[in-house]
Amino acid sequence: MPRKVIIDVDAGIDDAVALSMALFDPRLEVLAVTATAGNVPAEQATGNVQAIVSLLDPPRLPRIGVAPADVTRPERPSTVHGPDGLGGADIPRVQLHGGHVSEKVIHEIVKANPREVTILALGPLTNLSRVLRRDPSIVESIGEVVVSGGTWQGHGSITPAADFNFFADPLAARHVVREPLTKTLVPLETTGQLVFDFGLLEEIPDESSRVGFLLHRTLPPLYRGYRQLLGIEGVRLHDAVAVVSLLHPELFERSTVAADVETSGELTSGMLVIDRRQVREWRPNIDILTACDAAAVRDCILRGLSAAARECE
Repeated sequence: MPRKVIIDVDAGIDDAVALSMALFDPRLEVLAVTATAGNVPAEQATGNVQAIVSLLDPPRLPRIGVAPADVTRPERPSTVHGPDGLGGADIPRVQLHGGHVSEKVIHEIVKANPREVTILALGPLTNLSRVLRRDPSIVESIGEVVVSGGTWQGHGSITPAADFNFFADPLAARHVVREPLTKTLVPLETTGQLVFDFGLLEEIPDESSRVGFLLHRTLPPLYRGYRQLLGIEGVRLHDAVAVVSLLHPELFERSTVAADVETSGELTSGMLVIDRRQVREWRPNIDILTACDAAAVRDCILRGLSAAARECE
Protein backbone atom coordinates (compact mmCIF):
# COMPACT_ATOMS: atom_id res chain seq x y z
CA MET A 1 0.00 0.00 0.00
CA PRO A 2 1.24 3.50 -0.73
CA ARG A 3 2.43 5.60 2.18
CA LYS A 4 -0.03 8.34 3.16
CA VAL A 5 1.63 11.74 3.36
CA ILE A 6 0.83 15.39 3.91
CA ILE A 7 3.39 17.71 2.34
CA ASP A 8 3.74 21.08 4.07
CA VAL A 9 5.56 23.62 1.90
CA ASP A 10 6.58 27.26 1.74
CA ALA A 11 6.34 26.99 -2.03
CA GLY A 12 9.80 27.74 -3.35
CA ILE A 13 11.46 26.17 -6.37
CA ASP A 14 12.88 23.13 -4.56
CA ASP A 15 9.39 22.59 -3.10
CA ALA A 16 8.07 22.53 -6.68
CA VAL A 17 10.65 19.89 -7.63
CA ALA A 18 9.74 17.82 -4.57
CA LEU A 19 6.03 18.02 -5.40
CA SER A 20 6.72 17.01 -9.00
CA MET A 21 8.30 13.82 -7.70
CA ALA A 22 5.88 13.02 -4.90
CA LEU A 23 2.54 13.67 -6.61
CA PHE A 24 3.19 11.02 -9.25
CA ASP A 25 5.06 8.39 -7.24
CA PRO A 26 2.88 5.28 -6.78
CA ARG A 27 4.58 4.59 -3.45
CA LEU A 28 3.12 7.79 -1.99
CA GLU A 29 -0.49 8.82 -1.51
CA VAL A 30 -0.33 12.59 -1.11
CA LEU A 31 -3.48 13.40 0.83
CA ALA A 32 -2.81 17.13 1.08
CA VAL A 33 -0.38 19.87 0.16
CA THR A 34 -0.49 22.57 2.80
CA ALA A 35 1.02 26.02 2.45
CA THR A 36 2.94 28.09 4.98
CA ALA A 37 4.70 31.42 4.80
CA GLY A 38 8.45 31.12 4.41
CA ASN A 39 10.20 31.64 1.09
CA VAL A 40 7.29 33.96 0.32
CA PRO A 41 4.46 35.53 2.36
CA ALA A 42 1.35 33.50 3.17
CA GLU A 43 -0.87 34.63 0.30
CA GLN A 44 1.89 34.03 -2.26
CA ALA A 45 2.68 30.62 -0.76
CA THR A 46 -0.95 29.54 -1.11
CA GLY A 47 -1.08 30.87 -4.68
CA ASN A 48 2.10 28.99 -5.59
CA VAL A 49 0.75 25.72 -4.19
CA GLN A 50 -2.48 26.16 -6.13
CA ALA A 51 -0.54 26.97 -9.31
CA ILE A 52 1.82 23.99 -9.00
CA VAL A 53 -0.87 21.43 -8.22
CA SER A 54 -3.21 22.79 -10.91
CA LEU A 55 -0.47 22.73 -13.53
CA LEU A 56 0.74 19.22 -12.66
CA ASP A 57 -2.84 17.88 -12.40
CA PRO A 58 -1.84 14.60 -10.71
CA PRO A 59 -4.10 11.53 -10.96
CA ARG A 60 -5.01 11.85 -7.26
CA LEU A 61 -5.70 15.48 -6.47
CA PRO A 62 -4.63 16.36 -2.92
CA ARG A 63 -6.46 18.73 -0.65
CA ILE A 64 -4.95 22.21 -0.54
CA GLY A 65 -4.27 23.94 2.77
CA VAL A 66 -4.26 27.74 2.89
CA ALA A 67 -1.31 29.38 4.64
CA PRO A 68 -2.43 31.22 7.79
CA ALA A 69 -2.47 34.95 7.13
CA ASP A 70 -1.64 35.96 10.70
CA VAL A 71 1.95 34.69 10.47
CA THR A 72 4.82 37.15 10.15
CA ARG A 73 8.33 36.18 9.17
CA PRO A 74 11.63 37.92 9.89
CA GLU A 75 12.83 40.04 7.01
CA ARG A 76 15.34 38.24 4.86
CA PRO A 77 17.65 39.34 2.06
CA SER A 78 16.92 38.60 -1.57
CA THR A 79 16.26 34.91 -2.03
CA VAL A 80 17.48 32.53 -4.71
CA HIS A 81 13.81 31.65 -5.34
CA GLY A 82 12.99 35.15 -6.61
CA PRO A 83 10.35 37.54 -5.26
CA ASP A 84 7.45 35.21 -6.11
CA GLY A 85 9.14 32.02 -4.88
CA LEU A 86 9.10 30.41 -8.34
CA GLY A 87 11.78 32.45 -10.05
CA GLY A 88 9.31 34.70 -11.83
CA ALA A 89 8.00 31.73 -13.82
CA ASP A 90 4.78 32.45 -15.64
CA ILE A 91 2.75 29.62 -14.07
CA PRO A 92 -1.02 30.04 -14.51
CA ARG A 93 -2.70 30.67 -11.21
CA VAL A 94 -6.04 29.01 -10.59
CA GLN A 95 -7.97 30.35 -7.63
CA LEU A 96 -9.43 27.52 -5.58
CA HIS A 97 -12.46 28.55 -3.58
CA GLY A 98 -13.56 27.31 -0.18
CA GLY A 99 -10.11 26.20 0.96
CA HIS A 100 -9.43 25.55 4.63
CA VAL A 101 -6.45 26.84 6.56
CA SER A 102 -3.53 24.42 6.58
CA GLU A 103 -3.69 23.48 10.26
CA LYS A 104 -7.35 22.47 9.89
CA VAL A 105 -6.57 20.32 6.86
CA ILE A 106 -3.70 18.60 8.65
CA HIS A 107 -5.80 18.01 11.76
CA GLU A 108 -8.75 16.54 9.84
CA ILE A 109 -6.62 14.18 7.77
CA VAL A 110 -4.58 12.90 10.70
CA LYS A 111 -7.73 12.32 12.76
CA ALA A 112 -9.31 10.41 9.88
CA ASN A 113 -6.19 8.26 9.44
CA PRO A 114 -4.76 7.69 12.93
CA ARG A 115 -1.09 6.66 13.01
CA GLU A 116 -1.06 6.23 9.23
CA VAL A 117 0.02 9.67 8.00
CA THR A 118 3.57 10.93 7.56
CA ILE A 119 3.90 14.71 7.60
CA LEU A 120 6.71 15.84 5.31
CA ALA A 121 7.55 19.37 6.44
CA LEU A 122 9.53 21.25 3.79
CA GLY A 123 9.16 24.76 5.20
CA PRO A 124 9.02 26.46 8.61
CA LEU A 125 7.22 24.29 11.16
CA THR A 126 4.47 26.82 11.90
CA ASN A 127 1.53 24.73 10.69
CA LEU A 128 2.53 21.61 12.59
CA SER A 129 3.11 23.60 15.77
CA ARG A 130 -0.32 25.20 15.43
CA VAL A 131 -1.94 21.78 15.02
CA LEU A 132 -0.19 20.53 18.15
CA ARG A 133 -1.28 23.57 20.15
CA ARG A 134 -4.83 23.28 18.88
CA ASP A 135 -5.09 19.61 19.90
CA PRO A 136 -2.17 18.28 21.98
CA SER A 137 -3.66 14.78 21.93
CA ILE A 138 -3.08 14.55 18.17
CA VAL A 139 0.52 13.54 18.95
CA GLU A 140 -0.80 10.01 19.43
CA SER A 141 -2.39 10.00 15.95
CA ILE A 142 0.53 11.28 13.85
CA GLY A 143 2.47 8.45 12.24
CA GLU A 144 5.75 10.23 11.63
CA VAL A 145 7.16 13.67 10.94
CA VAL A 146 10.02 14.15 8.46
CA VAL A 147 11.53 17.64 8.53
CA SER A 148 13.67 19.23 5.84
CA GLY A 149 15.68 21.76 7.80
CA GLY A 150 17.90 22.37 10.75
CA THR A 151 21.62 21.74 11.02
CA TRP A 152 23.38 19.07 13.02
CA GLN A 153 26.86 20.61 12.94
CA GLY A 154 25.81 24.25 13.28
CA HIS A 155 26.63 25.12 9.67
CA GLY A 156 23.79 27.53 8.90
CA SER A 157 22.62 29.30 5.78
CA ILE A 158 20.41 32.28 6.65
CA THR A 159 22.67 32.86 9.70
CA PRO A 160 26.00 31.26 10.60
CA ALA A 161 24.21 28.86 12.96
CA ALA A 162 20.72 28.26 11.55
CA ASP A 163 18.98 27.24 8.36
CA PHE A 164 16.08 29.35 7.14
CA ASN A 165 13.25 26.98 8.08
CA PHE A 166 14.21 26.92 11.77
CA PHE A 167 15.25 30.59 11.81
CA ALA A 168 11.91 31.69 10.34
CA ASP A 169 9.93 30.25 13.26
CA PRO A 170 12.24 29.06 16.04
CA LEU A 171 9.41 28.72 18.55
CA ALA A 172 7.58 26.32 16.23
CA ALA A 173 10.80 24.39 15.57
CA ARG A 174 11.43 24.03 19.31
CA HIS A 175 7.82 22.96 19.89
CA VAL A 176 7.97 20.20 17.28
CA VAL A 177 11.43 18.98 18.32
CA ARG A 178 10.33 18.71 21.96
CA GLU A 179 7.09 16.84 21.24
CA PRO A 180 7.04 13.03 21.76
CA LEU A 181 6.63 12.35 18.04
CA THR A 182 8.46 9.95 15.78
CA LYS A 183 10.66 12.53 14.07
CA THR A 184 13.38 12.47 11.44
CA LEU A 185 15.41 15.52 10.50
CA VAL A 186 17.01 15.86 7.07
CA PRO A 187 19.45 18.67 7.88
CA LEU A 188 21.16 21.24 5.70
CA GLU A 189 24.53 19.51 5.81
CA THR A 190 23.04 16.30 4.39
CA THR A 191 20.78 17.81 1.72
CA GLY A 192 23.69 20.08 0.79
CA GLN A 193 25.87 17.11 -0.15
CA LEU A 194 24.18 17.24 -3.57
CA VAL A 195 25.11 20.17 -5.80
CA PHE A 196 23.52 19.97 -9.24
CA ASP A 197 25.61 21.63 -11.93
CA PHE A 198 24.19 23.04 -15.16
CA GLY A 199 24.12 19.56 -16.64
CA LEU A 200 20.91 18.96 -14.73
CA LEU A 201 19.05 21.09 -17.27
CA GLU A 202 19.97 18.56 -19.96
CA GLU A 203 18.83 15.60 -17.84
CA ILE A 204 15.40 16.73 -16.70
CA PRO A 205 12.33 15.90 -18.82
CA ASP A 206 11.63 18.16 -21.78
CA GLU A 207 8.77 20.64 -21.89
CA SER A 208 6.37 18.28 -23.63
CA SER A 209 5.19 17.10 -20.20
CA ARG A 210 3.68 19.21 -17.45
CA VAL A 211 6.52 18.28 -15.10
CA GLY A 212 9.10 19.26 -17.72
CA PHE A 213 7.30 22.54 -18.37
CA LEU A 214 7.41 23.41 -14.66
CA LEU A 215 11.06 22.45 -14.26
CA HIS A 216 12.24 24.38 -17.32
CA ARG A 217 10.38 27.48 -16.10
CA THR A 218 11.72 27.39 -12.54
CA LEU A 219 15.19 25.81 -12.48
CA PRO A 220 17.07 28.32 -14.73
CA PRO A 221 16.11 31.23 -12.42
CA LEU A 222 17.29 29.14 -9.46
CA TYR A 223 20.71 28.74 -11.09
CA ARG A 224 20.86 32.51 -11.64
CA GLY A 225 19.91 33.13 -8.02
CA TYR A 226 22.61 30.80 -6.70
CA ARG A 227 25.23 32.39 -8.93
CA GLN A 228 24.28 36.02 -8.28
CA LEU A 229 23.50 35.80 -4.57
CA LEU A 230 25.69 32.95 -3.34
CA GLY A 231 28.46 32.79 -5.92
CA ILE A 232 27.77 29.10 -6.53
CA GLU A 233 27.74 27.56 -10.02
CA GLY A 234 25.10 24.99 -9.19
CA VAL A 235 21.95 24.50 -7.14
CA ARG A 236 20.87 22.47 -4.13
CA LEU A 237 17.45 20.81 -4.11
CA HIS A 238 17.04 20.31 -0.37
CA ASP A 239 13.37 19.32 -0.45
CA ALA A 240 13.81 16.80 -3.25
CA VAL A 241 16.43 15.05 -1.11
CA ALA A 242 13.89 14.90 1.72
CA VAL A 243 11.43 13.13 -0.59
CA VAL A 244 14.09 10.55 -1.45
CA SER A 245 14.66 9.97 2.27
CA LEU A 246 11.04 8.82 2.51
CA LEU A 247 11.33 6.44 -0.41
CA HIS A 248 14.88 5.16 0.07
CA PRO A 249 15.91 5.39 3.73
CA GLU A 250 18.68 2.87 3.06
CA LEU A 251 20.63 5.58 1.22
CA PHE A 252 21.05 7.66 4.39
CA GLU A 253 23.06 7.32 7.59
CA ARG A 254 20.95 7.84 10.71
CA SER A 255 21.79 8.86 14.25
CA THR A 256 19.49 9.33 17.25
CA VAL A 257 20.31 12.45 19.26
CA ALA A 258 19.07 14.60 22.12
CA ALA A 259 18.27 18.01 20.68
CA ASP A 260 16.55 21.32 21.29
CA VAL A 261 16.21 24.61 19.39
CA GLU A 262 17.54 27.99 20.51
CA THR A 263 14.79 30.61 20.35
CA SER A 264 16.26 33.82 21.69
CA GLY A 265 19.98 33.97 20.99
CA GLU A 266 21.10 37.14 19.23
CA LEU A 267 23.44 35.10 17.02
CA THR A 268 21.94 31.64 17.32
CA SER A 269 18.14 31.93 17.09
CA GLY A 270 16.83 28.87 15.25
CA MET A 271 19.97 26.82 15.84
CA LEU A 272 19.48 23.12 16.52
CA VAL A 273 21.48 22.37 19.66
CA ILE A 274 22.55 18.76 20.29
CA ASP A 275 23.64 17.51 23.70
CA ARG A 276 27.05 16.01 22.93
CA ARG A 277 28.33 15.92 26.52
CA GLN A 278 30.03 12.79 27.76
CA VAL A 279 27.45 12.61 30.54
CA ARG A 280 24.35 13.64 28.63
CA GLU A 281 21.46 15.16 30.57
CA TRP A 282 18.92 15.41 27.75
CA ARG A 283 17.00 12.40 26.55
CA PRO A 284 17.28 11.32 22.87
CA ASN A 285 14.30 12.73 21.00
CA ILE A 286 14.99 12.89 17.26
CA ASP A 287 16.65 10.93 14.45
CA ILE A 288 18.98 12.89 12.18
CA LEU A 289 20.08 11.78 8.73
CA THR A 290 23.74 12.65 9.01
CA ALA A 291 24.94 11.66 5.52
CA CYS A 292 23.74 10.14 2.28
CA ASP A 293 24.94 8.30 -0.80
CA ALA A 294 24.90 11.46 -2.88
CA ALA A 295 25.26 9.76 -6.26
CA ALA A 296 22.43 7.33 -5.55
CA VAL A 297 20.15 10.09 -4.20
CA ARG A 298 20.84 12.18 -7.30
CA ASP A 299 19.90 9.23 -9.48
CA CYS A 300 16.66 8.75 -7.51
CA ILE A 301 15.70 12.38 -8.07
CA LEU A 302 16.30 12.19 -11.81
CA ARG A 303 14.48 8.88 -12.14
CA GLY A 304 11.60 10.23 -10.07
CA LEU A 305 11.23 13.29 -12.28
CA SER A 306 11.40 11.20 -15.45
CA ALA A 307 8.76 8.80 -14.17
CA ALA A 308 6.53 11.73 -13.18
CA ALA A 309 6.90 13.24 -16.64
CA ARG A 310 5.81 10.00 -18.28
CA GLU A 311 2.69 10.03 -16.12
CA CYS A 312 1.65 13.50 -17.18
CA GLU A 313 2.57 13.78 -20.86
